[in-house]
Amino acid sequence: MTDSMLAMQALNQGDVRVVEVPIPSPSDGQALVKMELASICGSDLHIVDYGWLVDEYPLRPGYPGHEGIGTVIDANGTELTNGDRVLVTPAIWDSLSFAEYQALGTNFLTVLPEASDQQPDHLLMAQQLGTVIFAAKRLPNLLGQTCVVMGQGSAGLFWNFVLKHLGAERVIAIEPIEHRLQVGAGFGSDDRIGDTFAAATKAVLELTGEGADVVIEAIGTKETHGQAMDLVRPDGQIVWFGVPQSAEPIPFDFDTFFRKRIGAYSPLGAQDELELSSFRQALKWIDDGLIDMTEIVTHSFPLSRADEAFKAARERKDGAVKIVITMG
Repeated sequence: MTDSMLAMQALNQGDVRVVEVPIPSPSDGQALVKMELASICGSDLHIVDYGWLVDEYPLRPGYPGHEGIGTVIDANGTELTNGDRVLVTPAIWDSLSFAEYQALGTNFLTVLPEASDQQPDHLLMAQQLGTVIFAAKRLPNLLGQTCVVMGQGSAGLFWNFVLKHLGAERVIAIEPIEHRLQVGAGFGSDDRIGDTFAAATKAVLELTGEGADVVIEAIGTKETHGQAMDLVRPDGQIVWFGVPQSAEPIPFDFDTFFRKRIGAYSPLGAQDELELSSFRQALKWIDDGLIDMTEIVTHSFPLSRADEAFKAARERKDGAVKIVITMG
């Protein structure tokens, strides 16, 4: 093995390049993983393009990739074994998965099911699906409930599925991109709204009367953050799931929040959960065929074309839902 590797690096806001850097050495409690795949999350775009969590550019090589699959090549005295294929789920602020190698704590690694019939890029979706499963654990009983999911990217599609799995009677999806809206039907959406902002709010209120019992904001803009409060009924529940576009304060309509007695939370911490149980549950669902990732994983690019991969993720054309980067 050589001493250097290729990694994606954001040199400036929105400027993604491939650079050659030293292969990291694992410290105590870490293993060295040869990365195979990594996928682009909406939060990656918010970091690379808008500067969320960014103090200055260039960003660290490999950052902010946090959805990955790879093989342990140096277990470094940990409980893992060389040759273990693992789901890589680091915390977002220390995530370097857009690189050929990564050293990270074993608390962020889950061994993949042996002899799985599922494609590796389908198993890779367990990272984002796992964060949705984790977030959904704080929801109230959904039996007979009406839910709105704002956004039908991969996270929103997974929310459709999980909400229906938990007993929601009706899931209303909001998404202006037609192909994503139609994919949502296969993941559990009962009603699909292609409008946005005021028109979408009007459509939801026409369907529900006072608003939805539960609203999932899976986009992360300041506009949709506020709109969620218009979509939820009095005494309803909001999950602000979408990662912010930037660290700038988001205007907050406390009057509406107060008068409607809204409950709300923003889930963070699936990577810190005991034994990474939500990610393990997601892997099991995918491995068992309970959820089909065929329409989720739509595009793949080699690491050498990382700039094209990010461009495809930004533009969301040609049926794009989830973009995967391959390392070799």
